[in-house]
Amino acid sequence: MIFANARAIIERTVDGNKEVVIQWRNKPGEECYEFPGGRIEEFESFYDAVKREVKEETGLDVIYATGQAERIQIKDDWVLEGFKPYSFYQTLEGGVDSLGCHFICQVTGEMLLEGDDSKDIKWVGLDTLKDLVSADGQFGCVDKVAALLYLKDAGV
Repeated sequence: MIFANARAIIERTVDGNKEVVIQWRNKPGEECYEFPGGRIEEFESFYDAVKREVKEETGLDVIYATGQAERIQIKDDWVLEGFKPYSFYQTLEGGVDSLGCHFICQVTGEMLLEGDDSKDIKWVGLDTLKDLVSADGQFGCVDKVAALLYLKDAGV
């Protein structure tokens, strides 16, 4: 079985400094910091999944997610969607076979203190993100690659 995931790098700029939302995964055996996100549901689009997951885990509403989506109807009951996320990942070895994508998102609303399997939801600067990504076991593996790409793109 392969799991498909949609994940959010939620960003904002405060006083000229970029910040992103991280959360502590509050699930036995999966404790670490991560970006909000999770598995897509059957026949749910990646865009719809990232919006749902962000709402469930942080209470925030996604008002923008990177990329473009194009839906086409192939047959009466078959619709496909093509899209351009910020990054895409696939596990190549290990205990769980998964693939997924990260979207850079803008949000609105009030952030929760705890969400669906998450707690310690907070905004952090990119230096803090870099420190967490560099520390062993502090940042989730499926988000680590996207975080490294994001930090590189930001020049950190």
